[in-house]
Amino acid sequence: QVQLVESGGGLVQAGGSLRLSCAANGVAFSLYNMGWFRQAPGKEREFVAGMSRSGASTAYIDSVKGRFTISRDNAKKTAYLQMNSLKPEDTAVYYCAKDRSPVIRPPPRETREYDYWGQGTQVTVSS
Repeated sequence: QVQLVESGGGLVQAGGSLRLSCAANGVAFSLYNMGWFRQAPGKEREFVAGMSRSGASTAYIDSVKGRFTISRDNAKKTAYLQMNSLKPEDTAVYYCAKDRSPVIRPPPRETREYDYWGQGTQVTVSS
């Protein structure tokens, strides 16, 4: 019933930009935090950025602060991740995800707190 469809990945040179989109279907989108995660080959999935229901609260890992911006459009039921000044170490498969709880709280960083996931989109940054 719940479907998250991602788009926007690709190959980019270091210093370039990409904008990822995550369109949601079958869910009351505005009632849930949304998060972005990434997984590089041989590594565990890691939290990248999150945003609260209204967009008033955001969270980022230190390595992307000042470079990445999470946003959402509740009317369009879509979440976004704008990625600027990309580095080779940003190379990974990126996933959007929905917080399993409608409780008003800071966007959680743990994968176990999310119950639905996008299909993943590859981001490759060359040096």
